[in-house]
Amino acid sequence: MTPWFRRSTHLLAVCSLVALSAPAAAQNIAIAEALFEKGLADMQAGRYETGCKALAESERLDPQPGTLFTLAACEAEWGRIATAVTRFGEYLARVAQMTPAQVARQGERPKLARQRREELAPRVPKLALSLPPGAPAGTVVRRDGDALGDIQLGIALPVDPGEHRVSIQAPGGPLQEQRITIAAGETKELTLELKETPAPAAPAPPPAAPQPAAPELVPAPASAGPDRPASPGGRRTAMYVAGGLGAAGLALGGVTGALVLGKKGTIDEHCGSGIQTADPKACDTTGRDAGTGAITLASVSTIGFAVGLAGLGTAAVLYLTEPKPTTPAASARSRWISAGVLEAGPERAVVGARGRF
Repeated sequence: MTPWFRRSTHLLAVCSLVALSAPAAAQNIAIAEALFEKGLADMQAGRYETGCKALAESERLDPQPGTLFTLAACEAEWGRIATAVTRFGEYLARVAQMTPAQVARQGERPKLARQRREELAPRVPKLALSLPPGAPAGTVVRRDGDALGDIQLGIALPVDPGEHRVSIQAPGGPLQEQRITIAAGETKELTLELKETPAPAAPAPPPAAPQPAAPELVPAPASAGPDRPASPGGRRTAMYVAGGLGAAGLALGGVTGALVLGKKGTIDEHCGSGIQTADPKACDTTGRDAGTGAITLASVSTIGFAVGLAGLGTAAVLYLTEPKPTTPAASARSRWISAGVLEAGPERAVVGARGRF
């Protein structure tokens, strides 16, 4: 095999009326030519791996019958006999589309391609991969990284001798991979195993919350006896509330009463003779405002005194009707309360309450 055969193929492709492939760019043709020469040199030197890869790239960039035939021969020498048989078949398919003149220019290559294919075909190993029973729908099987369709599963398919990576993966499951080796002329049938992945461990239950300690039972206080005074209860509370309300009412009545007195002084100055008029009811604006305010304050003062007296009266009744303690100390101690206006004048009033419990 020499570069002349490849260059002659280029000339036939240009001159032929039947195009064998789409014309490649000039740059790709130059690169393909350089790769062909390197691949041929490596093949002749026994470096089949690098030689076959260079020839395959040359064929991809600029498909030519001469390159394809040389690539098939390289694959056969490399030991990839299944690939070589396929390449020889592709070459013969191209030759079948050539004119007689083009076939004649191929020389002995078509004959050699048929001979080599017939010699290699019986030695091609075959491998059949099958899904395990009960495999879920969507399970994917791959051979050397290529996924196999459903129609390819269970059929003995040609493969190159040597080691192959086989994997299986169920939907949502992990990839399970294994490696198998097959020799020339051997046929293997392999049913893949789909191992069940262990279920994730259940998270540890959270620590139990500490149970609250049972409340300690406190014995009820002993009921009041002859020597124990009864503790203040609801009656005593009501007495205090009524007394406080009465004191507040008296304080309100006293304050508002003192303010009424202040308003009276203003009325005297701005009504009747205070404004030089004979009508005692005639007032200027200030006098009228003071009169209106005095009426309002007088009403509030009356209500305050009424509430105060009612509250103090209620407190007094509760106090006087409360059972008296029998102990000498408690009997000797009298209780009283007094509330009211301590001081009143035109400008201010002082209210308060005092007592002993």
